[in-house]
Amino acid sequence: MKKLFGTDGIRSVAGQYPLDAPTVHAIGLALAHHLGASPRVLLGMDTRESGPVIAAQLTAGLVAGGASVESAGIITTPAIAHLTHTHGFAAGIVISASHNPWQDNGIKIFGSDGYKLPDATELAIEEEIFKHLASSPNTEANTTQTGAPSSAHDNESRRETKVGSQDAPPVNEADRADYIRFLMASVPGLSLDNRRIVIDCANGAASAVAPELFAQLGGEILITHASPDGRNINEQCGALHPEIVAAQVRHQKASLGITFDGDADRALFADEQGRVVNGDAVLLLAARDLQTRGLLTNSTVVATTMSNMGLEAALKRSGIQMLRAAVGDKYVLEQMLATNAALGGEQSGHIIFSGRSTTGDGLLTALLLLDVVHRSGRSLSELISDLKVFPQVIVNVKVREKRPLDAIPTIAAAIAAAEKELADSGRVVIRYSGTEALARVMIEAESEPAMRHHADTIANAIRAELGI
Repeated sequence: MKKLFGTDGIRSVAGQYPLDAPTVHAIGLALAHHLGASPRVLLGMDTRESGPVIAAQLTAGLVAGGASVESAGIITTPAIAHLTHTHGFAAGIVISASHNPWQDNGIKIFGSDGYKLPDATELAIEEEIFKHLASSPNTEANTTQTGAPSSAHDNESRRETKVGSQDAPPVNEADRADYIRFLMASVPGLSLDNRRIVIDCANGAASAVAPELFAQLGGEILITHASPDGRNINEQCGALHPEIVAAQVRHQKASLGITFDGDADRALFADEQGRVVNGDAVLLLAARDLQTRGLLTNSTVVATTMSNMGLEAALKRSGIQMLRAAVGDKYVLEQMLATNAALGGEQSGHIIFSGRSTTGDGLLTALLLLDVVHRSGRSLSELISDLKVFPQVIVNVKVREKRPLDAIPTIAAAIAAAEKELADSGRVVIRYSGTEALARVMIEAESEPAMRHHADTIANAIRAELGI
């Protein structure tokens, strides 16, 4: 079982284990050894103030392991995935905590094919990381068998330990230009003339790409939250708060709104009426367009356990089957590859177009959605008007540990009661977050009172047993 890698890389409060200096150095060293002789590695980051420090520590470990490192600077996660594959790098690394607050950061790794590493590979790299930590004179006395600090005092001492003097490599500005050319080539003929578009960059990585990209498409582009200061990423903006861009669409009387998360691997939207449009609606719109053009392989879309039953029903009316994968675009992609599906994604806005991208790409999704709207001559609201969403609620419960929920009698009983009552008229999905200390309670039902009752009952049971 992996101890460092979650569903989207390694993530923590910056400076604290496993993003303390010795561990970050060990991550770089272990990855370099895994990649073989003299590997070339591409590095990028979002706009968090801790990014350059972590980049320097990681670069020191990579170089010590025999790797050479090129930096693309502040750039989106999917840009690194694309450039890693197309430019022949052995691996690509993004320093980002995506939608998390600025205090957090993370390390995401892509293989030479542009795909996130398989679980087995991440586990093998973890084992080497722990060996390096155990043998290091700076950490040997302060780590447990898992490599984690043995106490809060030890953790503080590790935060102050400096490993390696390597600076972050100089930025290659050509990388961003290459990525923008790839995006533009994906939508030949797209024009935004006579349209006003509001774009929320979340004060994140999209701030370095979106203004230049959309300036080439005509129309009136209103860029918001594109002034990162290292600490305002995702703060009351971006895909975590899609109501912000929706309100701007209403205020500006715009045609459409687009909002990204911190590293721009996902996007949400607002239609011309200022209503939020989530990933489920994007999947419906994209699936129908691909189906019409004969490009939806096996008439199949891969969604997740969190996708609404209303999406499944709407797709079925169009002769499209929907498969459900575990939450995480990594697992969506795995099922897409296994079933040869051309399209997959998450309600949260991670959308994957097979053959175009190897991971969720918010900017690519935005362009392809705009292209569908442009070619159809219809508004976004018209294109998704028949999507009838079942009432759904998601309750996040902070937990002190992630014990198996079915092994705790009170929690298991609350879940069983909800499943029995809702039966075919709803869904119950309870899971731990792969990136945060949270249990997520999702209830979907035709009856909103029943939905809220069971969500509250299960959440309260989890709080009583595992809550902080």
